Amino acid sequence: MTKYLDRDFDVCIRGGGIAGCCLALLLAKQNLRIGLQAKQPSGNDVRAYSLNAASHALLKSVDVWPEPNFATPVKGIEVWGDGGGEIGFFNSRGFALTWMVDVAELERLLWQAVISSSQIKILNEPVRPALTIICEGKYSRSVSELHLEQDIWPYGQHAVAGRLQHGLQHQQIARQWFFNKPSGLEIVALLPLDGEGGSSSSLVWSVPTGLSEQLIHLSENDFTAELSKRIGPILGDLHLTSERAVWPLQLARVRQWCGEYDSSHAWLLAGDAAHRIHPLAGLGLNLGLEDVGCIAKMLAIQQEQSFWRGLNDARLLRSYERERKARMLPVWWACDGLQRLFDHPSPAVRWLRNQGLSGLNRFNPAKNWLMQLAMNSRSGYEFD
Repeated sequence: MTKYLDRDFDVCIRGGGIAGCCLALLLAKQNLRIGLQAKQPSGNDVRAYSLNAASHALLKSVDVWPEPNFATPVKGIEVWGDGGGEIGFFNSRGFALTWMVDVAELERLLWQAVISSSQIKILNEPVRPALTIICEGKYSRSVSELHLEQDIWPYGQHAVAGRLQHGLQHQQIARQWFFNKPSGLEIVALLPLDGEGGSSSSLVWSVPTGLSEQLIHLSENDFTAELSKRIGPILGDLHLTSERAVWPLQLARVRQWCGEYDSSHAWLLAGDAAHRIHPLAGLGLNLGLEDVGCIAKMLAIQQEQSFWRGLNDARLLRSYERERKARMLPVWWACDGLQRLFDHPSPAVRWLRNQGLSGLNRFNPAKNWLMQLAMNSRSGYEFD
């Protein structure tokens, strides 16, 4: 392995997932010299991500966006409660509410872009220039090595994910169901794939931990039969077309997002290395990409207006931490509150949440505000 020196780089990014690669490309456009500690993606991820307008703009700014059959524009969202409540979001103006993007394809395109950049060097081991940005995900080795305190609230749930083929076209509608079973809360999300006329979906089925163990060991036919019992015939016959993935669900945040290794070298956290939320709103990667956009904007301003400050400047890094924590707190509270609201077993609470869901469905101003919030999440970061 080539041994690079600290002075060969301005920034080291640890982690080559979607957030890490996207950040490397953004900083390369600023002519910063980037060391990216990463491995080539495996290409077998069964997940799909919901990406909003801000994430779409950010990825397009680095010339990375999948072909239409790997990035399905969502024209409607339907949600059913656990007691007759329902709400729908539909766009009559023709543009997408969000996009369902194939994870493996997006990772492949980002990897191609980073290895083609003369400003980015792929590293097997990290180096320590003035600034290290940690994007290693929720099992971050670097966070553990820094002995950073984390606040973690487990939900007692696991997400079971896979790919499904169904008899009817999805009509570019994302669908979600809440079920309050005797064993606990279940949330089923079916997210449209394979473009406008597609008849396949990404499944994310959030279930109590004990049930997840049962589901991943069922035969394919028994698994889809259990799913059909929940959602009915809305999409026709269901067929599992992938392996099943499973992971625990939790609300988590690291208390400290920036700091110093020593007087000349600083570190910064971004993405799942800093925070995690429940997938019920599909905002996880969008929040990570907001971190990336904020870092890129912050460093661009530093180079243009405060160039006498180093990339390891403590005030610069603390401003990122303050801004992102302030922006994310309402999202954390909203997603956590919604999960706990539907997890509450009280019949009175069940009646209230379903009445509220249907009532909101009839109140267009509030629906439009929620739709704009979900579409843009953070509209302050603009990219050419």
